[in-house]
Amino acid sequence: MSIAKILWVDDEIQLLKPHILFLEKKNYNVTPCTNGADAIQILGEESFDIIFLDENMPGLSGLETLSQIKERNPNLPVIMITKSEEEYIMEEAIGSKIADYLIKPVNPNQILLSLKKNLDTSRLVSEKTTSSYQQEFRKISMDLAMVNNYNDWIELYRKLIHWEIQLESISDVGMTEILESQKNEANSMFFKYIKKNYQSWFEGKDHPVLSNNLFKEIIVPQMDRENGTLLIVIDNLRYDQLRVLEPFINEYYKTVNETTFFSILPTATQYARNAIFSGLTPLEMEKQHPDYWKNDTDEGGKNLFENEFLTAQIKRLGLSLKHEYYKITNVNSGKDLVNNFAKLKENDLTVVVYNFVDMLSHSRTEMDMIKELASDDKAYRSLTVSWFKNSPLFEMIQEAQKMGLKLIITTDHGTINTTRPSKVIGDKNISSNLRYKTGRSLSYNNKEVYAVKDPKSIQLPSIHISSSFIFAKEDYFFAYPNKFHHFVKYFKNTYQHGGISLEEMIIPCISLEPR
Repeated sequence: MSIAKILWVDDEIQLLKPHILFLEKKNYNVTPCTNGADAIQILGEESFDIIFLDENMPGLSGLETLSQIKERNPNLPVIMITKSEEEYIMEEAIGSKIADYLIKPVNPNQILLSLKKNLDTSRLVSEKTTSSYQQEFRKISMDLAMVNNYNDWIELYRKLIHWEIQLESISDVGMTEILESQKNEANSMFFKYIKKNYQSWFEGKDHPVLSNNLFKEIIVPQMDRENGTLLIVIDNLRYDQLRVLEPFINEYYKTVNETTFFSILPTATQYARNAIFSGLTPLEMEKQHPDYWKNDTDEGGKNLFENEFLTAQIKRLGLSLKHEYYKITNVNSGKDLVNNFAKLKENDLTVVVYNFVDMLSHSRTEMDMIKELASDDKAYRSLTVSWFKNSPLFEMIQEAQKMGLKLIITTDHGTINTTRPSKVIGDKNISSNLRYKTGRSLSYNNKEVYAVKDPKSIQLPSIHISSSFIFAKEDYFFAYPNKFHHFVKYFKNTYQHGGISLEEMIIPCISLEPR
């Protein structure tokens, strides 16, 4: 493979010497240039694979230089680098079909990632897939530069999942790494978005459908009162896992509607699933149902009153529904329900909470064999499919189809494969979850968490007056300094939930009718 040639245009090019040396060590050939006019002249004399272009330069500006470059070399990828975050500059640059958009100060790894996306991706995709893949990869990169609301994030995440599944059959490590780098970059930006906007979702401003709105806004309007509805909540199911289960489900049911909603924080069962069934935020649950709600440090199960929460919500909404609730925690209880499925025909609504995926993700932590079988997201999806095809849950879906029941499938939150430890210190009553912590006197790395000093501001109860919450970003997991090596050895590369990531927060709800 030939060495890629880069033209780097910046009026302060001397300050970028460390970046240039870094790229040269990675076997890139970098030609420095200090102004737009010289860059145009150099391009007339030499050919390059890609250009780094500073937006703010004296004389010929970055945008003016970009325009002239595109007139002469319309297919030459240009990466715009600027100090400004003004929207019109970004829009002009993107409108001129730049390959990427970086904001100063940039670090060497950002530069390298952008090169790989725009050079290696084109090479790998052209070798292994159609030209449409190339266009979509470029579009995802551009979307990342423009995403600024929750609908954009939903669409971007769905695209990433789509291509991840589409490319599973391609045994090219380079392509997998490029897609993974896009997911990592997306999760980094998603964390910043959530940190900036999450609190406003509880202040009456524009917000997505959240866990506590799901039943009222999405499930109730789609119920079939005449034939009955089966609502299946598969605990801990990720978007990509549902996607690979859909072909098997679609043998018996056709999808008529798909809604994507956001899990509340923490993305943990006791918060998110209780919110779905109660139609309330955790703070509201604590106030309105003190007998049902339990905080992290309270003794006893945290999801023992889901049916009571659901019954109270149905009554509060003024609905006249005959409903039944079942929680399946093992194969035998699943088989028992299948054997008695016909009796459900009399219900307006039957709710089945299926815990297997949650057990699968946790057993991956506990059992070396499962950990080996589910070593990455691809293997995790494959293991989910193997289980589902032979599970009582699949039998339930087939029985429901025979009975003509409407089917709605959703989950409470997803999981993420955690790879990086983040040190945290707290008092003895600190919560145990690896992706979020609540308690007093928390000490942590502020760059690696979303810290909420006033839990009420995001509709969470406080264990103590001085309690706060912290949520791990991206793929971090919390570890105590005095047991740091133990935590790293035991929990690195395990699937966890409770924090902030696309995988944990953006989750599907699909509505299906019998074939």
